[in-house]
Amino acid sequence: MPDTQTPEPLLTSLAHGGGCGCKLAPNVLADILSEMPLALGSSDLIVDAATSDDAAVYRVNETTALVATTDFFTPIVDDPHTFGRIAATNALSDVFAMGARPIFSLAIVGMPIGKISNETIRAILAGGQSVAETAGAPIAGGHSIDAAEPIYGLVALGLVHPDKLLLNSGARAGDVLILGKPLGVGIYSAALKRGIIEDADYAEMIASTTRLNTPGTDLAGMAGVHAATDVTGFGLLGHLSEMCRGAGLIGVVEADRVPVFDGARRLAEAGVKTGASGRNWDSVRYSVTVQRPLSAPELDILCDPQTSGGLLVSCSAEAAESVLATFERHGHTGAAVIGRMEAGASGVIVV
Repeated sequence: MPDTQTPEPLLTSLAHGGGCGCKLAPNVLADILSEMPLALGSSDLIVDAATSDDAAVYRVNETTALVATTDFFTPIVDDPHTFGRIAATNALSDVFAMGARPIFSLAIVGMPIGKISNETIRAILAGGQSVAETAGAPIAGGHSIDAAEPIYGLVALGLVHPDKLLLNSGARAGDVLILGKPLGVGIYSAALKRGIIEDADYAEMIASTTRLNTPGTDLAGMAGVHAATDVTGFGLLGHLSEMCRGAGLIGVVEADRVPVFDGARRLAEAGVKTGASGRNWDSVRYSVTVQRPLSAPELDILCDPQTSGGLLVSCSAEAAESVLATFERHGHTGAAVIGRMEAGASGVIVV
Protein backbone atom coordinates (compact mmCIF):
# COMPACT_ATOMS: atom_id res chain seq x y z
CA MET A 1 0.00 0.00 0.00
CA PRO A 2 1.10 3.64 -0.42
CA ASP A 3 3.39 5.06 2.25
CA THR A 4 1.08 6.69 4.81
CA GLN A 5 3.67 9.45 5.31
CA THR A 6 3.55 10.41 1.65
CA PRO A 7 0.45 12.03 0.13
CA GLU A 8 -1.28 9.99 -2.53
CA PRO A 9 -0.71 11.21 -6.08
CA LEU A 10 -3.60 13.02 -7.74
CA LEU A 11 -5.72 10.68 -9.83
CA THR A 12 -5.30 12.76 -12.98
CA SER A 13 -1.50 12.66 -12.54
CA LEU A 14 -1.61 8.87 -12.95
CA ALA A 15 -3.27 8.97 -16.38
CA HIS A 16 -1.92 10.02 -19.76
CA GLY A 17 -5.35 11.37 -20.71
CA GLY A 18 -8.69 11.85 -19.04
CA GLY A 19 -12.32 10.91 -19.60
CA CYS A 20 -13.52 10.41 -23.15
CA GLY A 21 -10.52 12.40 -24.37
CA CYS A 22 -8.47 9.20 -24.10
CA LYS A 23 -10.59 7.39 -26.70
CA LEU A 24 -8.89 6.22 -29.87
CA ALA A 25 -9.29 8.76 -32.65
CA PRO A 26 -12.15 7.87 -35.04
CA ASN A 27 -9.87 7.35 -38.06
CA VAL A 28 -7.47 5.19 -36.04
CA LEU A 29 -10.33 3.06 -34.74
CA ALA A 30 -11.78 2.74 -38.24
CA ASP A 31 -8.44 1.51 -39.57
CA ILE A 32 -8.05 -1.02 -36.77
CA LEU A 33 -11.54 -2.40 -37.40
CA SER A 34 -11.35 -2.22 -41.20
CA GLU A 35 -10.81 -5.95 -41.64
CA MET A 36 -12.94 -7.07 -38.71
CA PRO A 37 -16.40 -8.54 -39.32
CA LEU A 38 -19.02 -6.24 -37.79
CA ALA A 39 -22.01 -8.58 -37.69
CA LEU A 40 -22.45 -12.11 -36.43
CA GLY A 41 -25.29 -12.96 -38.79
CA SER A 42 -27.98 -13.35 -36.12
CA SER A 43 -31.37 -12.07 -37.24
CA ASP A 44 -32.12 -11.10 -33.64
CA LEU A 45 -29.01 -8.92 -33.36
CA ILE A 46 -30.78 -5.89 -34.74
CA VAL A 47 -28.05 -3.31 -34.05
CA ASP A 48 -24.34 -4.13 -34.29
CA ALA A 49 -21.24 -2.03 -34.92
CA ALA A 50 -21.97 -1.41 -38.60
CA THR A 51 -23.53 2.02 -38.09
CA SER A 52 -21.30 3.13 -35.17
CA ASP A 53 -24.38 3.34 -32.96
CA ASP A 54 -24.21 3.84 -29.21
CA ALA A 55 -24.97 0.25 -28.20
CA ALA A 56 -25.69 -3.22 -29.50
CA VAL A 57 -29.32 -4.35 -29.47
CA TYR A 58 -30.67 -7.90 -29.32
CA ARG A 59 -34.35 -8.67 -29.94
CA VAL A 60 -35.64 -10.87 -27.10
CA ASN A 61 -39.19 -11.05 -28.42
CA GLU A 62 -41.69 -8.91 -30.32
CA THR A 63 -42.05 -6.39 -27.50
CA THR A 64 -38.63 -6.44 -25.83
CA ALA A 65 -35.10 -5.71 -26.97
CA LEU A 66 -31.95 -5.83 -24.84
CA VAL A 67 -29.56 -2.88 -25.20
CA ALA A 68 -25.94 -3.60 -24.21
CA THR A 69 -22.98 -1.24 -24.08
CA THR A 70 -19.72 -0.64 -22.23
CA ASP A 71 -17.70 2.47 -21.48
CA PHE A 72 -14.72 3.15 -19.25
CA PHE A 73 -11.87 5.62 -19.03
CA THR A 74 -9.08 7.17 -16.96
CA PRO A 75 -9.73 9.96 -14.41
CA ILE A 76 -11.00 13.32 -15.56
CA VAL A 77 -11.02 14.72 -11.99
CA ASP A 78 -9.01 14.06 -8.84
CA ASP A 79 -11.83 13.46 -6.37
CA PRO A 80 -12.37 9.67 -6.43
CA HIS A 81 -16.10 9.69 -5.64
CA THR A 82 -16.74 12.28 -8.35
CA PHE A 83 -14.65 10.31 -10.85
CA GLY A 84 -16.83 7.28 -10.19
CA ARG A 85 -20.01 9.30 -10.63
CA ILE A 86 -18.86 10.78 -13.95
CA ALA A 87 -17.72 7.43 -15.35
CA ALA A 88 -21.01 5.74 -14.46
CA THR A 89 -23.11 8.61 -15.84
CA ASN A 90 -21.14 8.46 -19.08
CA ALA A 91 -21.50 4.69 -19.45
CA LEU A 92 -25.25 4.75 -18.84
CA SER A 93 -25.64 7.53 -21.41
CA ASP A 94 -25.40 5.05 -24.27
CA VAL A 95 -28.44 3.18 -22.95
CA PHE A 96 -30.45 6.40 -22.77
CA ALA A 97 -29.25 7.42 -26.24
CA MET A 98 -30.92 4.29 -27.63
CA GLY A 99 -34.20 5.22 -25.93
CA ALA A 100 -33.92 2.37 -23.44
CA ARG A 101 -34.53 2.04 -19.71
CA PRO A 102 -31.46 0.85 -17.78
CA ILE A 103 -31.95 -2.36 -15.77
CA PHE A 104 -28.55 -3.26 -14.29
CA SER A 105 -24.83 -2.85 -14.83
CA LEU A 106 -21.42 -4.43 -14.22
CA ALA A 107 -18.29 -2.62 -13.06
CA ILE A 108 -15.02 -2.50 -15.02
CA VAL A 109 -12.15 -1.71 -12.65
CA GLY A 110 -8.43 -1.33 -13.31
CA MET A 111 -6.41 0.23 -10.49
CA PRO A 112 -2.67 0.80 -9.84
CA ILE A 113 -2.43 -1.14 -6.61
CA GLY A 114 0.36 0.27 -4.47
CA LYS A 115 0.00 3.77 -5.88
CA ILE A 116 -3.46 4.59 -4.52
CA SER A 117 -5.14 3.33 -1.38
CA ASN A 118 -8.00 0.89 -1.03
CA GLU A 119 -9.97 3.76 0.48
CA THR A 120 -9.58 5.76 -2.74
CA ILE A 121 -10.66 2.79 -4.85
CA ARG A 122 -13.69 2.23 -2.61
CA ALA A 123 -14.67 5.87 -3.09
CA ILE A 124 -14.51 5.49 -6.89
CA LEU A 125 -16.72 2.42 -6.76
CA ALA A 126 -19.14 4.10 -4.34
CA GLY A 127 -19.48 7.07 -6.67
CA GLY A 128 -20.32 4.81 -9.58
CA GLN A 129 -22.73 2.79 -7.50
CA SER A 130 -24.62 5.90 -6.37
CA VAL A 131 -25.27 6.95 -9.97
CA ALA A 132 -26.16 3.46 -11.17
CA GLU A 133 -28.74 3.04 -8.42
CA THR A 134 -30.23 6.46 -9.18
CA ALA A 135 -30.59 5.38 -12.81
CA GLY A 136 -32.28 2.10 -11.85
CA ALA A 137 -29.29 0.08 -13.01
CA PRO A 138 -27.70 -1.35 -9.82
CA ILE A 139 -24.19 -2.75 -10.17
CA ALA A 140 -24.57 -6.52 -9.97
CA GLY A 141 -20.91 -7.50 -10.28
CA GLY A 142 -17.91 -6.80 -12.46
CA HIS A 143 -14.24 -7.49 -13.03
CA SER A 144 -11.07 -5.90 -11.69
CA ILE A 145 -7.37 -5.94 -12.56
CA ASP A 146 -4.16 -4.34 -11.32
CA ALA A 147 -3.46 -1.72 -13.99
CA ALA A 148 -0.83 0.94 -14.66
CA GLU A 149 -3.48 3.70 -14.73
CA PRO A 150 -6.78 4.06 -12.87
CA ILE A 151 -9.61 2.87 -15.11
CA TYR A 152 -13.28 2.72 -14.21
CA GLY A 153 -16.54 2.26 -16.08
CA LEU A 154 -19.56 0.06 -16.57
CA VAL A 155 -21.16 -2.52 -18.77
CA ALA A 156 -24.70 -1.11 -18.94
CA LEU A 157 -27.82 -3.02 -19.95
CA GLY A 158 -31.30 -1.73 -20.72
CA LEU A 159 -34.64 -2.68 -22.21
CA VAL A 160 -36.68 -1.01 -24.93
CA HIS A 161 -39.51 -1.92 -27.31
CA PRO A 162 -37.90 -2.78 -30.68
CA ASP A 163 -40.18 -0.29 -32.44
CA LYS A 164 -39.13 2.55 -30.13
CA LEU A 165 -35.36 2.30 -30.59
CA LEU A 166 -33.56 5.59 -31.16
CA LEU A 167 -30.86 4.84 -33.73
CA ASN A 168 -28.23 7.28 -34.91
CA SER A 169 -29.16 6.41 -38.50
CA GLY A 170 -32.86 7.34 -38.45
CA ALA A 171 -32.61 11.07 -39.16
CA ARG A 172 -34.78 12.47 -41.95
CA ALA A 173 -34.33 15.39 -44.31
CA GLY A 174 -36.09 18.41 -42.86
CA ASP A 175 -35.39 17.42 -39.25
CA VAL A 176 -33.98 19.90 -36.77
CA LEU A 177 -30.99 19.03 -34.58
CA ILE A 178 -31.18 19.54 -30.83
CA LEU A 179 -28.17 19.28 -28.48
CA GLY A 180 -28.96 18.46 -24.85
CA LYS A 181 -25.88 19.85 -23.07
CA PRO A 182 -23.45 22.71 -23.77
CA LEU A 183 -20.00 21.90 -25.13
CA GLY A 184 -16.70 22.52 -23.37
CA VAL A 185 -16.12 19.64 -20.96
CA GLY A 186 -12.85 18.66 -22.64
CA ILE A 187 -11.56 22.22 -22.39
CA TYR A 188 -12.51 22.34 -18.71
CA SER A 189 -10.70 19.04 -18.09
CA ALA A 190 -7.58 20.37 -19.81
CA ALA A 191 -7.71 23.47 -17.61
CA LEU A 192 -8.13 21.29 -14.53
CA LYS A 193 -5.06 19.25 -15.40
CA ARG A 194 -3.08 22.50 -15.78
CA GLY A 195 -4.39 23.80 -12.46
CA ILE A 196 -6.04 26.89 -13.98
CA ILE A 197 -9.73 26.06 -13.78
CA GLU A 198 -11.89 28.40 -11.69
CA ASP A 199 -14.15 27.03 -8.95
CA ALA A 200 -17.36 28.07 -10.73
CA ASP A 201 -16.23 26.42 -13.97
CA TYR A 202 -15.28 23.24 -12.13
CA ALA A 203 -18.71 23.13 -10.48
CA GLU A 204 -20.34 23.63 -13.89
CA MET A 205 -18.30 20.77 -15.36
CA ILE A 206 -19.26 18.39 -12.55
CA ALA A 207 -22.94 19.32 -12.73
CA SER A 208 -23.00 18.58 -16.46
CA THR A 209 -20.96 15.36 -16.44
CA THR A 210 -23.02 13.84 -13.61
CA ARG A 211 -26.42 14.74 -15.11
CA LEU A 212 -27.92 11.54 -16.51
CA ASN A 213 -29.27 11.64 -20.07
CA THR A 214 -32.65 10.41 -18.85
CA PRO A 215 -34.58 12.39 -21.51
CA GLY A 216 -33.64 9.63 -23.96
CA THR A 217 -36.07 7.13 -22.43
CA ASP A 218 -38.96 9.59 -22.70
CA LEU A 219 -38.00 10.58 -26.25
CA ALA A 220 -38.26 6.96 -27.44
CA GLY A 221 -41.49 6.52 -29.32
CA MET A 222 -42.34 10.25 -29.21
CA ALA A 223 -43.96 11.33 -32.46
CA GLY A 224 -41.50 13.11 -34.72
CA VAL A 225 -38.32 11.97 -32.93
CA HIS A 226 -36.30 10.08 -35.53
CA ALA A 227 -32.72 9.63 -34.31
CA ALA A 228 -30.41 10.21 -31.37
CA THR A 229 -26.84 9.72 -30.25
CA ASP A 230 -24.75 11.11 -27.42
CA VAL A 231 -21.87 13.51 -27.99
CA THR A 232 -18.79 12.16 -26.26
CA GLY A 233 -15.14 11.63 -27.16
CA PHE A 234 -15.35 12.33 -30.90
CA GLY A 235 -16.83 15.80 -30.33
CA LEU A 236 -19.94 17.31 -31.89
CA LEU A 237 -18.64 17.17 -35.46
CA GLY A 238 -17.49 13.57 -35.07
CA HIS A 239 -20.73 12.21 -33.68
CA LEU A 240 -22.87 14.25 -36.07
CA SER A 241 -20.77 12.86 -38.94
CA GLU A 242 -21.68 9.33 -37.79
CA MET A 243 -25.35 10.30 -37.74
CA CYS A 244 -25.07 11.75 -41.26
CA ARG A 245 -23.33 8.64 -42.61
CA GLY A 246 -25.96 6.39 -41.09
CA ALA A 247 -28.84 8.40 -42.54
CA GLY A 248 -27.17 9.34 -45.84
CA LEU A 249 -27.90 13.03 -45.22
CA ILE A 250 -26.20 16.38 -44.68
CA GLY A 251 -26.10 17.82 -41.19
CA VAL A 252 -26.05 21.61 -41.08
CA VAL A 253 -24.63 23.13 -37.89
CA GLU A 254 -25.37 26.78 -37.12
CA ALA A 255 -22.22 27.51 -35.13
CA ASP A 256 -23.63 30.57 -33.36
CA ARG A 257 -26.51 28.50 -31.95
CA VAL A 258 -24.37 25.74 -30.45
CA PRO A 259 -24.49 26.05 -26.63
CA VAL A 260 -21.03 26.39 -25.06
CA PHE A 261 -20.08 26.88 -21.42
CA ASP A 262 -18.98 30.51 -20.98
CA GLY A 263 -15.90 29.49 -19.03
CA ALA A 264 -14.91 26.95 -21.67
CA ARG A 265 -15.23 29.55 -24.41
CA ARG A 266 -13.04 31.93 -22.42
CA LEU A 267 -10.43 29.22 -21.86
CA ALA A 268 -10.50 28.19 -25.53
CA GLU A 269 -9.86 31.78 -26.56
CA ALA A 270 -6.86 31.73 -24.19
CA GLY A 271 -5.48 28.69 -26.03
CA VAL A 272 -6.62 25.90 -23.69
CA LYS A 273 -7.61 22.71 -25.50
CA THR A 274 -7.11 18.96 -25.47
CA GLY A 275 -4.92 16.97 -27.82
CA ALA A 276 -8.01 14.99 -28.80
CA SER A 277 -9.71 18.00 -30.42
CA GLY A 278 -7.03 18.11 -33.11
CA ARG A 279 -7.25 14.36 -33.67
CA ASN A 280 -11.02 14.64 -33.92
CA TRP A 281 -10.75 17.35 -36.57
CA ASP A 282 -8.23 15.32 -38.56
CA SER A 283 -10.72 12.44 -38.56
CA VAL A 284 -13.66 14.45 -39.98
CA ARG A 285 -12.12 17.35 -41.90
CA TYR A 286 -12.66 15.74 -45.29
CA SER A 287 -16.38 15.30 -44.68
CA VAL A 288 -16.97 18.74 -43.14
CA THR A 289 -17.52 21.91 -45.16
CA VAL A 290 -17.04 25.17 -43.27
CA GLN A 291 -19.00 27.95 -44.97
CA ARG A 292 -18.19 30.77 -42.54
CA PRO A 293 -14.94 31.99 -40.98
CA LEU A 294 -14.16 29.93 -37.88
CA SER A 295 -11.43 30.89 -35.45
CA ALA A 296 -9.16 28.18 -34.09
CA PRO A 297 -10.93 28.27 -30.69
CA GLU A 298 -14.34 27.93 -32.37
CA LEU A 299 -13.16 24.87 -34.28
CA ASP A 300 -11.62 23.39 -31.13
CA ILE A 301 -14.99 23.74 -29.38
CA LEU A 302 -16.85 21.94 -32.18
CA CYS A 303 -14.29 19.11 -31.96
CA ASP A 304 -13.91 19.18 -28.18
CA PRO A 305 -14.17 15.66 -26.69
CA GLN A 306 -17.13 15.56 -24.32
CA THR A 307 -17.11 13.28 -21.32
CA SER A 308 -20.70 12.39 -20.40
CA GLY A 309 -21.90 14.87 -23.02
CA GLY A 310 -25.42 15.63 -24.13
CA LEU A 311 -27.81 13.83 -26.41
CA LEU A 312 -27.95 14.92 -30.05
CA VAL A 313 -31.51 14.47 -31.32
CA SER A 314 -32.87 14.65 -34.84
CA CYS A 315 -36.60 15.38 -34.89
CA SER A 316 -39.25 17.01 -37.05
CA ALA A 317 -39.66 20.75 -36.71
CA GLU A 318 -43.14 20.13 -35.32
CA ALA A 319 -41.72 17.98 -32.50
CA ALA A 320 -38.92 20.36 -31.53
CA GLU A 321 -40.91 22.21 -28.87
CA SER A 322 -41.93 18.94 -27.19
CA VAL A 323 -38.35 17.64 -27.32
CA LEU A 324 -37.00 20.81 -25.71
CA ALA A 325 -39.73 20.61 -23.05
CA THR A 326 -38.67 17.01 -22.30
CA PHE A 327 -35.07 18.09 -21.82
CA GLU A 328 -36.24 20.93 -19.57
CA ARG A 329 -38.35 18.56 -17.47
CA HIS A 330 -35.29 16.40 -16.83
CA GLY A 331 -33.16 19.36 -15.76
CA HIS A 332 -31.30 19.82 -19.04
CA THR A 333 -31.82 23.56 -19.20
CA GLY A 334 -29.02 24.12 -21.73
CA ALA A 335 -30.67 22.15 -24.56
CA ALA A 336 -30.93 24.08 -27.83
CA VAL A 337 -31.69 23.75 -31.53
CA ILE A 338 -28.33 23.86 -33.33
CA GLY A 339 -29.12 23.06 -36.95
CA ARG A 340 -30.95 20.78 -39.34
CA MET A 341 -30.70 17.73 -41.58
CA GLU A 342 -30.87 18.13 -45.36
CA ALA A 343 -30.95 15.82 -48.37
CA GLY A 344 -27.63 15.22 -50.09
CA ALA A 345 -24.45 13.19 -49.92
CA SER A 346 -23.60 12.48 -46.28
CA GLY A 347 -21.47 15.10 -44.60
CA VAL A 348 -21.54 18.10 -42.29
CA ILE A 349 -21.78 21.78 -43.18
CA VAL A 350 -20.94 24.48 -40.62
CA VAL A 351 -22.65 27.82 -41.28
